[in-house]
Amino acid sequence: MADSEAGAGRDGAVRRVAIVTGGSRGIGRSAVLDLAAHGVDVVFTYNSEAGAADEVVAEARKHGQRVSALQLDVSEVDTFGSFVEEVRAELTAWGTDRFDYLVNNAGIWHTASFADTTPEDLDRLYAVNVRGVFFVTQKLIPLLRDRGRIVNLSSGLVRFVFPGKAAYAMSKGAIEPLTRYLAAELAPRGIRVNTLAPGATATDFSGGVIRDDPNYRKRVGEITALGRPAEPQEIGSVVAALLSDDMHWINGERIEASGGMRL
Repeated sequence: MADSEAGAGRDGAVRRVAIVTGGSRGIGRSAVLDLAAHGVDVVFTYNSEAGAADEVVAEARKHGQRVSALQLDVSEVDTFGSFVEEVRAELTAWGTDRFDYLVNNAGIWHTASFADTTPEDLDRLYAVNVRGVFFVTQKLIPLLRDRGRIVNLSSGLVRFVFPGKAAYAMSKGAIEPLTRYLAAELAPRGIRVNTLAPGATATDFSGGVIRDDPNYRKRVGEITALGRPAEPQEIGSVVAALLSDDMHWINGERIEASGGMRL
C-alpha cells in the first residue's frame, strides 16, 4: 500500500493515515485492524460504545501503528465542524496536516415491511446512511491528501432483494451515485472513490441474526455461491485492498463482496 506522497512522521518515515467512520464494531472494526496490519495509522469514530472503541484501539496498536478513536454521531451534522477540528488536532499530534484514506462505514440497519415503515424510520435511515456520509465527506475533503482514496460502504441489498429491507436498501442505494459523482468531481486532485457493497456478513447488525441464528445462516448459504455469509474480517480486508496502490486504476466503481449471493 505504499504511496510516495503520503505524509512523513516525526521520525521521518512515510506514514499513511486513514479515517474510518463506525470503527468500533463489525466491518468497521475489521477495516481498522486490517489497515493497521498493513502499516496504516488510523483515526476511527464510534457513536456510543467507548469501551468497544478502546478495545479496538488497543488491538490495532499491537501492529505498531498510531490509532485513536473519536466520538461522532453521523446523524448530527451540526457537530461535524468540531469533529474536523478534532481530526486536525490528532493529525497535528502525529506530525502531519493531511490524511490519505477515508472509509465511510458508519450506518444503521432497519428491517420492516414496506407497509410498516414509518416516516420516522426513513428519516433516521437517511440522516445516518445518506446525509451523514455526504456531509462528513464534504467536511473532511479539505484535509484529504491529493491522490487520496475514499471507500463508501453500500450493500448487496441494492442489487438483490430480501423482504423487509426496502427502506434500508434505498438509503444504501443513494451512496452509489454519490460515489460516481465524487469520483468525477475529485478527479482533478487524483482522488479515487469507490463503493464497496458487502453481502450478508456475520456482525451484530439486525440483532446479530446472521452471526447467531443457524437457520438464517443456512438460508443465506443456500443462495450464496460460496455457501455461507462472510465473516467481518473478510470484508475488512477488501476495504484495505481497495485503498491499496494495487487497485490504483479502479475508480467510480461498485465492488460487491457477497460471495456470489443470488447470482
